[in-house]
Amino acid sequence: MDKIKDTRSFMRVTHRYLGYFLAGIMAVYAVSGILLVYRDTDLLKKEKQYDKTITTNLSEKALGKELKMKGLEVEKTEGTVLYFKQGTYDSATGKAKYTKKELPFVLDKMVKLHKSQSKDPIAPLSVFFGIALFFFVISSFWMFNPKTKAFKRGVKFTIAGLIISLILLFI
Repeated sequence: MDKIKDTRSFMRVTHRYLGYFLAGIMAVYAVSGILLVYRDTDLLKKEKQYDKTITTNLSEKALGKELKMKGLEVEKTEGTVLYFKQGTYDSATGKAKYTKKELPFVLDKMVKLHKSQSKDPIAPLSVFFGIALFFFVISSFWMFNPKTKAFKRGVKFTIAGLIISLILLFI
C-alpha cells in the first residue's frame, strides 16, 4: 500500500482505492439512475400477463394498491367484474387478470437498489455509498496542489456545477 505522509496523501490514496472498490456499485447506480429518469415511459419494459386470486370486494383504490398499479381507474363495471385499462377484477371471486409492463429482472433489481428505503436490508449499503460519494467530493480538492492552474480551474468548474445544480433544482 502507498505511504501516507500527510492529509493530502491520505486523501489521494483513499480516494483512489475507495474509487476502485466502489466502481461496480457506481456503475449500477448510474444505470439505474438513468432508468429512473424514464420510469414514466415504457423504455426497455416488457409486457407481463398476470392471473391471480386476491382479496374479494376491494375498492378501486385498494385494488390499485393490491396489484401495485399507480393510477388504476375502473372504466366500467358489469355485475361483479370491474374493467380497467390493464385488465379485469371479479370482486366476488377475487380473480384478477391483468397485464403490466416491467423492466427485465436484472434492471428491475438495479432500480430497486437505487430506490431503497431505511426499512430495506440494503439500506446500510446505500448510506455507505452516499457517504463515500460525499468523501469523493471533499477529497477531490486534495488531488492537486492549490497553487496549480488545474486546481484553480477545478474550483471554477465546481462553482459552475454547483450553480447549474441549484438552478435546475429550483426550476
